Amino acid sequence: MVQAAQPQVKYLSFEDYYAYDDGTKNRYELVDGELVLMPPESIFNSDVSMHLLFELGKFIPFHLLKYKEIMIEVNGRRAKVRIPDLLILGEECRAALETTTRGTIIFDMPPPLVAIEVVSADSENESRDYRFKRSEYAARGIAEYWIVDPIRSKITVLSLVEGFYEEVIYTGDDLIKSEVVPEIKIKVSDILS
Repeated sequence: MVQAAQPQVKYLSFEDYYAYDDGTKNRYELVDGELVLMPPESIFNSDVSMHLLFELGKFIPFHLLKYKEIMIEVNGRRAKVRIPDLLILGEECRAALETTTRGTIIFDMPPPLVAIEVVSADSENESRDYRFKRSEYAARGIAEYWIVDPIRSKITVLSLVEGFYEEVIYTGDDLIKSEVVPEIKIKVSDILS
């Protein structure tokens, strides 16, 4: 029996990814050189993201808050680009982005202060948010990574300490505490109710 030849995978570089256009409005992350389709969010997850955005807007200047439109290069075996649900930029990161024509935080730019992901109800996304992005964002030097989990009704705040994240889990009426933006005062129940 003759085996059919496996199609050769074409791994994309950062440049290939940034130039990629399949004629749709689909959004893709780049994971180790391969395009990964980012499916549309559920209406519930979209509500959670927007609610958190509006709450953060009470404490953080608008020009430093970004909602799903900024990409960030992270470490991987091959080229890897993530699109966080929300970002809190520092002034230096914002200034670096202003010198570009594309909303991408590349490796030679300062990282954002905080990356926030809202977990979807599928095991692949869960693993991506809890495992892979945790190590990618730590290696990238992002001071805080928040994992907002509507399914488990909790928000995990990971703070970068000596290259690794230390986590604190908030639930119910807990007040989220941020080392990076200490003025934030948001109850978990206000976001996940």
